[in-house]
Amino acid sequence: MAKESGRKLIAQNRKARHDFHIEDTFEAGLVLTGTEVKSLRAGQASLVDGFVELANGEAWLLQVHIPEYTQGTWTNHEARRRRKLLLNRHEIDKIDQRVQTKGLTVIPLSLYFKDGRAKVEIALARGKKQHDKRHAIAERQAKAEARNELGRRLKGRE
Repeated sequence: MAKESGRKLIAQNRKARHDFHIEDTFEAGLVLTGTEVKSLRAGQASLVDGFVELANGEAWLLQVHIPEYTQGTWTNHEARRRRKLLLNRHEIDKIDQRVQTKGLTVIPLSLYFKDGRAKVEIALARGKKQHDKRHAIAERQAKAEARNELGRRLKGRE
């Protein structure tokens, strides 16, 4: 079998960028079982409720849903089990220090295969307040309206 190359996106947490201010991102490997990898290759996963916990110098991915593999037998995995993240020691220490001092949280942004290996992009994030979310939506709509108006004027419709 030929070795895979490139990046194949499996799942993305679109809601994260709406609910949080992203301050820094990291790429981490995942410790997975065989049926989890097969389920991911089928393109099934959900990062919506996921978060990262740091305990005893290790990083753990929690509440990420990878459904059971349909052709799996008794060797199948739990859908929402704890999964260990593979990060360098200095990355774990940096994340832990910023979580402790600045009150940030660590959330998964996307899950993908990179050169045949499962990776997760995690982010240090600060939660947005409700008024911040409304402001971001209004700003996005204003930019879209300005872009549409400029397009109409360039086409000579007005």
